[in-house]
Amino acid sequence: MKPSVLKLLLSAFVLVVLQSCGGDDPKPDPVKTPEQIATEALTGTGSQTWGVAGGGSVERDGTMITDLYSDFELVLASTNSKTYSSKNNNDLFENSGTWAFAGANFDKFVLSGSKPASDREISFTQTGNTLKLTFTIPAPGARINGVMAVAGNYTFNLLKQ
Repeated sequence: MKPSVLKLLLSAFVLVVLQSCGGDDPKPDPVKTPEQIATEALTGTGSQTWGVAGGGSVERDGTMITDLYSDFELVLASTNSKTYSSKNNNDLFENSGTWAFAGANFDKFVLSGSKPASDREISFTQTGNTLKLTFTIPAPGARINGVMAVAGNYTFNLLKQ
């Protein structure tokens, strides 16, 4: 074998050996718990605004009532503690408070407060840029300011804002 070919083969061998020795391989991301995954679905990396604007909708007992909540926004945060705020909520939700998961499946949460949607299990499904919330407000105590009846089965289809 010619010295130049031998030198080329030896160089290739050294290169392959050096590459296979490893070195600074990045560490794999730690496995997330179901609670962490569910929290990120609701709050992103810390805080996420969800709203009706831009194509969301609201139904009560199968009837569209989006016009009553056309500017509704719900901000869910996970920084420091689990907090929320809402705007244009038609007194269905508190303006602000805390939230917590309901149960060990992490597919429902409960909002603190005294408004009709407070202390109710709210089921959620997050897909891409949409968040679907479903909950029921039972008839007893389902009036706002003693006038507006709000009892029913609600579905809020919210969009990332």
